[in-house]
Amino acid sequence: MAIIQSVLDTDLYKFTTSYAYSKLYPRAYGQFRFIDRGKTTYPHGFAEELKKEIQEMSKLALTKDEASFLYRELPYLPPTYIDFVRGFRFDPEEVKVEQDAEGHLSIIAEGLLYRVTLWETPILALVSELYYKMLGAQPDMEYTERTIISKARKLAEHGITFSMFGMRRRFSAAIEDRVTELLKEHAAGYLFGTSNVYYAYKHGLRVSGTHPHEWIQFHGAMFGYKMANYMAMEDWINVYDGDLGTVLTDTYTTDVFMRNFSKKHAMLFTSLRHDSGDPLQFTEKVIARYRELRVDPTIKYIIFSDGLDPERAIEIANYCKGRIGASFGIGTNFSNDVGNGVRPMNIVMKLWKCKMTEKERWNPCVKLSDVDGKHTGEPEEIELAQRTLGLPVQI
Repeated sequence: MAIIQSVLDTDLYKFTTSYAYSKLYPRAYGQFRFIDRGKTTYPHGFAEELKKEIQEMSKLALTKDEASFLYRELPYLPPTYIDFVRGFRFDPEEVKVEQDAEGHLSIIAEGLLYRVTLWETPILALVSELYYKMLGAQPDMEYTERTIISKARKLAEHGITFSMFGMRRRFSAAIEDRVTELLKEHAAGYLFGTSNVYYAYKHGLRVSGTHPHEWIQFHGAMFGYKMANYMAMEDWINVYDGDLGTVLTDTYTTDVFMRNFSKKHAMLFTSLRHDSGDPLQFTEKVIARYRELRVDPTIKYIIFSDGLDPERAIEIANYCKGRIGASFGIGTNFSNDVGNGVRPMNIVMKLWKCKMTEKERWNPCVKLSDVDGKHTGEPEEIELAQRTLGLPVQI
């Protein structure tokens, strides 16, 4: 049986970003590249097995019930876009998979951005599950269920509102399914939702998510690094008119973002998402910026989502208490804590280059993290972005 069983088995931000591209930049092209920060050596024949799974995805089609779910639960997506999803088919010709003699993996997805963006999270989930499958790794289900129930109850006891953000590095689809079910049962109403649209559909949960680094990377490549955050926020507002009011801050470092974060944006966006760097220092920067803009931080939220577990979430929530709202997106710690010595993979898929139309030349895309060593992109372009933004040059 194929690993990906539904077009909805993806993160919410893939649909919301796809629609934003289709509305504002329908002729734009992009290329995504797979990055394995752990430099994993994959089993012999891995690329061929992955190609088979990607080919199987071409058979997927949205069901009538799934379409009804999108109409009902995602009202900010217009009927025209949901009709597009109903007719959408993954095209394996957009994806190139290779494995070198040492076992390292290369994956490139290229095409119209409103289409090709939809490959990102399913490919990461495929790589993760297929890797464990080919190694013969097995989850300890007794450990997994006991641990998840304990985590859910601990978060509920401390009044922590959280969402499940675990698709991209999950052990398997079956584990994400079961973990989502257990969180719903044992978190006593503190589970806000899940970013996985399919499991929200299956388990009757709220679909929860934000927008991704790629949206800001695209704007950086098209409009320049100094205008990237500003233009990305303006375009998001133009598309969603106040819905989906969470914005990422670290695509070109949080300090640069704060320069672009105006009073208008502070009022229109309900929350900022933390995804790299020290969360407590980030909290101080956010509160200081809101106060500088004469916006009460206690009516705003930070969504924390960087490598969290329940203990860290509780610590951060206590730090924020009475000063600014805090919610949490917990991912791999839920979907890939299965015992038996299994360790989660450190894999991502990033927008590498883009162009406004097919005939134009490619523009390189970069991401500058708040953490040294996590920048992505061509080294010379990373250096150019850092110099342009007045940041220390550190590739």
